[in-house]
Amino acid sequence: MESKSILERARRFIYGNARLLDRKRYEYHFEGGSREEVIEALRAYQNADGGFGNTLEPDIRCPYSQPVPTEMALAIMDEVGLFDSRILEGINRYLRSVTLPQGGVPLVMRNASEYPHAPWWAADEDRQPSINPTGGIVGLLYKQQALPDIVREEHFVRSVQYVWSFVEREKPDGFHDGVHWISFLQHTPERERAQAIWPAVDEWLRSPGTIERDPDAAGYVHKVLDWAPSKDSYARRIIAGELVEQHVQALIAQQREDGGWAISFPAASPAGELEWRGSLTVDRLKTLRSYGAL
Repeated sequence: MESKSILERARRFIYGNARLLDRKRYEYHFEGGSREEVIEALRAYQNADGGFGNTLEPDIRCPYSQPVPTEMALAIMDEVGLFDSRILEGINRYLRSVTLPQGGVPLVMRNASEYPHAPWWAADEDRQPSINPTGGIVGLLYKQQALPDIVREEHFVRSVQYVWSFVEREKPDGFHDGVHWISFLQHTPERERAQAIWPAVDEWLRSPGTIERDPDAAGYVHKVLDWAPSKDSYARRIIAGELVEQHVQALIAQQREDGGWAISFPAASPAGELEWRGSLTVDRLKTLRSYGAL
C-alpha cells in the first residue's frame, strides 16, 4: 500500500473518531500543527490537585487524578518536546500528595473503582508503590528542564530511592514494568549505577517470550514495534533489521478498513475503545514514519 493511501485513510479515521488531544497530536506530527495546541488540549485533563485523570487513560473512566494518566501527561509533553511549566507545577504538587512514605506511587487509586474501568484498574488498597508508573515519572522528570528543581524535592528523592531499590533487587517482569525500567535507567544522572543494571535488562529483552517476534500473534502481546516504536528506541539495538522490516510490513497490513488500528485488549466501553484507537493510530503512524514507511 502506498504511504499516501495509508496516511489519508488514517487521517479520515482520526478526524472522524479521535478525541481532540489525538487530533492535535496528529496535526503536530503530520500537518504542521503546533505543539502549543497539543499542550492546550492536554491541559483539559488536569485536575485542581495537579494530577491527571478524566479518562486521559481511556480505561480509567473516573474524573479523579491517577498516577498512570499523570505519567501519560509527562510522556505527551515529551513527545512534542514541550514541558509546560504550569502543568509541571501541578504535577509536582500532586506527587507531593500521593508519593508514599517509602517512595513511589501506586499503580492505581481505589477511587478508580467508583466509575467504569477495565478490570485491571481495580484496587482494594492504594498504599503499595509500583514501578509502573513510578519509573517513568522519575525518568521524565529527570529529562525535563522546565522546572529542574523538582528533582531536589523530598518526595522525588524518596521515589528515586524506591526505584533504585526495586531495579537493583528485582528482575523486569512484563512490558509495562519493562518500559519503566528503561525510562528510568535512560534518564537517571547516576550513569555508572545504571550501567550495572543494563546487562540484566538486555538479557531479559533477549529471552524468549519478552518481545513477541511473530507479527501475526493474536491477543494481548507486545511485539517488536511496541518495544521499538522508533528507530532510536532502546530495544531496537537488540532486534535484527530484517525482523523490524517484517513487523513494519505487518503493521501496514493491519490497518483497518476504516483507516485506524485496532487495540489488542477489551476496552472499558465503546467510547474507550475509540479513544484508544485514535491514540494508537497516531502512534502507529509515527512508527511507520520513523522506519521510512511514510
